[in-house]
Amino acid sequence: MEKTLGNFIRALRTAEVRVSTAETLDAFNAVQLVGYRDREFLKNTLSIVLPKTSEEKDAFDTCFEQYFTFEEFEDSEASAAEGQESGDGGERQELGDESDAEGADGGGTPGGAGGTGGHRKPKKLETEQVAGEQSLGTGPMPEPATSLGKLLMHGDRIELTMVMAEAAKDVKLEEISVFTQKGLYTRKIMDAMGLKEMNQEVSGLSQSFQLPERRLAQELKRRREWLREQVRDYVERQFLLHADATGRKLREDLLKKVKLSNIEHRNFHHIQEIVLRMAKRLVALHSRKKKVFKRGQLNVPRTIRHNMAYDGALFDLHWKSVKIDRPKVFAICDVSGSVANYVRFMLMLLYSLQEVMPKLRAFAFSSDLGEVTDLFEHADIEDAISKTIRDYSGGVTDYGQSFMDFKKKCMDDLDNRTTIIILGDGRNNYGEPHAEILKEMYDRCKRLIWLNPEPRNTWNVGDSEMKKYAAYSHVVEECNSLMHMERVVSNLLRTVN
Repeated sequence: MEKTLGNFIRALRTAEVRVSTAETLDAFNAVQLVGYRDREFLKNTLSIVLPKTSEEKDAFDTCFEQYFTFEEFEDSEASAAEGQESGDGGERQELGDESDAEGADGGGTPGGAGGTGGHRKPKKLETEQVAGEQSLGTGPMPEPATSLGKLLMHGDRIELTMVMAEAAKDVKLEEISVFTQKGLYTRKIMDAMGLKEMNQEVSGLSQSFQLPERRLAQELKRRREWLREQVRDYVERQFLLHADATGRKLREDLLKKVKLSNIEHRNFHHIQEIVLRMAKRLVALHSRKKKVFKRGQLNVPRTIRHNMAYDGALFDLHWKSVKIDRPKVFAICDVSGSVANYVRFMLMLLYSLQEVMPKLRAFAFSSDLGEVTDLFEHADIEDAISKTIRDYSGGVTDYGQSFMDFKKKCMDDLDNRTTIIILGDGRNNYGEPHAEILKEMYDRCKRLIWLNPEPRNTWNVGDSEMKKYAAYSHVVEECNSLMHMERVVSNLLRTVN
């Protein structure tokens, strides 16, 4: 139990709560008196001993809730049902970063083991297949032989969470120190949960001549990829809780790499500071003269004309120049719940670049599309973003309707100097996609950039229309972190001529 409290104090220090050695000893003495049985009593006791300022008390509350909370895996059936009631497809499960080198075979598949027992598949798994495999359909399946396979197939979320927590304890997840270890610890935890044995079972079942056994192998693969994403997100959250951030730069670097959906609210002010510094750096880089000289391309007529006084001797060379036009940008943002955090920071970044992108018009939608440019011009940026999300996030996500609204409002304003940025996951709730309107936008503008916060291996599953939309986009990028956003915006400013 002393190790538990020691790790909690370490997490507090990472959250910028100053805890001295004397205060640490006071905390140990207090816990010896009150124990761990009454959670609320423990929290009140430690809140008297450890935090001092109001900011530290807020950080302490957040850190305590995260550290001493037993988090179950998501019940995908329940979330899908909630999504149907709200008409927005629910909060879609977002997969981890494809760049994590975990030695994984195949892409992740969202879904869940949170069924009600037996071999009933969660709703998300019913429509999503492992990449490169043909569905074997529904039907009878044998019982898995491995313990991890049984946990995944029977959907015992509480037991699965406990097994993951025990595995994390066995591999000493609290010792994670750098972000690049995320993939390593994800693999270690899954191995400790019994991944190797289950992989051997899947390999044997896949080679079977019996259809039920091959069907079980396919189902285990789907659920294995879902488990990998759950473990990866758990490791990310624990990293933010335990990592020894030895300076402001290290914290900024890790926050730029983490998925924005995994960042807690207490870190939002850090993210805002990073976004503003990022914008200043981009402004300094791209606030240049209107003409940029391309060395190596000689302007022959001008050179001869300016050297006539020297009897044709070429003393003064003149080079061809290209006028750099500041881009006219239309930002169209899906503000439904699944992408709200991404929209928040993308709009903050774009509107911080007014010096180099003065012609920015912003639009928000979940179903009906509305322009919010005036709101950002006359209100504080954070208030404007919050009001935009609050006013436009309701209703069923409908990209087709939003494109129809955009055509009525702005199609005539598009020209060959216009750049359109669309931020959204392309999930249209099986409605009419109206890709022909996107094609018309594509034909009229100079560049159409689509930024999708979901990993690429989920773009064409379920209700996603990305396959149709990508055909009429000049650039399609995965964009779910500040690092992605900075790269996309920097490339935009660099290439718009």
